[in-house]
Amino acid sequence: MTLQQVLSQVRRAADDYEMIQDGDKIAVGISGGKDSLTLLYALSTLRRFYPHPFELHAVTVDLGFENLNLGKIEALCKELDVPYTIVPTQIASIVFDQRKEKNPCALCAKMRKGALNEAIREAGCNKIAYAHHKDDVVETLMLSLIYEGRFHTFAPVTFLDRMNLTVIRPLVYMKEADVIGFVHKHDVPVVKSPCPADGHTRREYVKQLLRQLNLENPGVKDRMFTAVQSGLAEWRVHEKQ
Repeated sequence: MTLQQVLSQVRRAADDYEMIQDGDKIAVGISGGKDSLTLLYALSTLRRFYPHPFELHAVTVDLGFENLNLGKIEALCKELDVPYTIVPTQIASIVFDQRKEKNPCALCAKMRKGALNEAIREAGCNKIAYAHHKDDVVETLMLSLIYEGRFHTFAPVTFLDRMNLTVIRPLVYMKEADVIGFVHKHDVPVVKSPCPADGHTRREYVKQLLRQLNLENPGVKDRMFTAVQSGLAEWRVHEKQ
């Protein structure tokens, strides 16, 4: 997938859900993975011509794993002219060594978001862009159904009133396969996650489950995403009444 194709989908999402307004300062959460780096490329290019001028600030929460090298991401941010903040933490030690969590993802995510939100406030950002794509929407729906007993997934735009912060998800129309294609085509400097739980999570289980369902029932993930979109459309109409 070309950068132009990525930009087309990101701009459509930004326009459809009114994600960006004049003067926004948007933080981009950078994990080092393929999704967040694709989002960084897209938004850094979009700001050059988008009708609503906005600024960017990239932020990485360093969980404290010894084998994490962010040098290539620092170089990329410099190349793209995006300010970059690395937030050092001891989250890995707390989760794995001190607490010895059997299911570490929930606690890690909570602590990581807390550190990220603090950095966002210090940078003066009013929005945070997460790199959740189309597959993530459906996977989150399935996770919620299987493990929580409810139908729930994230919205393309969410206002966090306690934080006075708006979350946007500009990759919401992109399939994971398209992200992978873009990363390979443009030699994006992806940093492999050093987390020992990587690839052994509930989300990974659901990802494989949906992959099998889609093989046996081609198009099922697209139909599930369409159902989510229909629900969001009804919610937006209700909110405006």
